[in-house]
Amino acid sequence: MALVATGETMWSHDASGINPVLGNPTSKLTYKDTDTHIVDLAATWHLTRRWFVQGHGGFSVDFDRGRLIDDDYLTGQYLFSRTSSPVTGTGTWYVNGNVGYRTLEFPHGRGHMDVLGGFRYWRTEHEATGFDRLVCDAIVIPCVPQSSAARAITNTSHWITPIHVGINTDYRLTTRFSIGLKVLVSPVSIVYNEDVHHLRADLQQDPSFSMWGIGVGGSAEPMVKFMLTRQLAVTAGYRVWWNRTYTGTWETHPVGSGSQSAPLNEFQTIRHGATLGLTASF
Repeated sequence: MALVATGETMWSHDASGINPVLGNPTSKLTYKDTDTHIVDLAATWHLTRRWFVQGHGGFSVDFDRGRLIDDDYLTGQYLFSRTSSPVTGTGTWYVNGNVGYRTLEFPHGRGHMDVLGGFRYWRTEHEATGFDRLVCDAIVIPCVPQSSAARAITNTSHWITPIHVGINTDYRLTTRFSIGLKVLVSPVSIVYNEDVHHLRADLQQDPSFSMWGIGVGGSAEPMVKFMLTRQLAVTAGYRVWWNRTYTGTWETHPVGSGSQSAPLNEFQTIRHGATLGLTASF
């Protein structure tokens, strides 16, 4: 299956407890319009007539579009710095595993509904190259332009979903044409994120900032299927994946002194796009 997807990752933290002149949020980073093409492979093994297991994974084949907007605030939410950087990176990849049970078969062999449970790991790396200052208060920070060729930030996020549950349906409208829907929700989704700020000499480089959080997640994928033969079908659909924290910790790692931590206000990742695939049964 091929997936043409766009995405956005956004996070912010509150370091006003470390320094009272800082705002809440202190910094807000948004990686937006991160478009990519993803190759997606999946297989299902039927253990019995009703029980089955699934393996599913995908990886990006290009990841060279997008933009990072980095906003920094003082108390009273005074925006003293906003930078914009083009985004590239090594992209994204993921793996899923599910156990399923066929709970319902529609009359006259028109389809079925399965209940699923499993896990997901999802990794994305962004790389911001150079930056332009869109807002700058020279009293607070030096307003010095940076080379557009300089690597500014490398960001790596890991979403771990230890359990998700949901349904997968397929309903045949005609002999060859059917519609389906797959929905999964997770009450627990864990993120670990690392930021390396390559142009900051005052910060360590392995990483400069780190954060973790616990939240919720989910995915939805409506789909249509056209049977070419009894064993071969073409599918098309639209997939949405989403994760967001409700609690977490942000940590800074300066050079020459100990790390300091602050609340992570939010960390959210969403990716969505059209799918086109080929399925075969044996």
